[in-house]
Amino acid sequence: MRLTSTLFVAQILRRVFADGGFAAVVRHGAESAGAIFLTVRMRDGTVRLYAPAAQMLAGEGGDRRFMEEPPLEEAALARRFEREARFDPDFWIVELETDDPGRYLDIVRES
Repeated sequence: MRLTSTLFVAQILRRVFADGGFAAVVRHGAESAGAIFLTVRMRDGTVRLYAPAAQMLAGEGGDRRFMEEPPLEEAALARRFEREARFDPDFWIVELETDDPGRYLDIVRES
């Protein structure tokens, strides 16, 4: 059974804070099934974007999986989210500050 978006985001926030990191909800989406995008601010100032994985890469149990998108500058990232809002206004944006996003996310790679 898949966790609701609200519970999934809450557990990530709790785990990051418990490990001494920082996390914040930048945009609150739909409670039950909003798509979740995560931005990860690295110590060197770069930003990584993790978007929901393509459906064909989703887990059998409905687990949420993520794919890292190519690096974007702040302005390009803002435009990316503007386009997403036109397509799906119910999405979430969660920002993390961590050195190891894979500790909190199931990251898949396209083959």
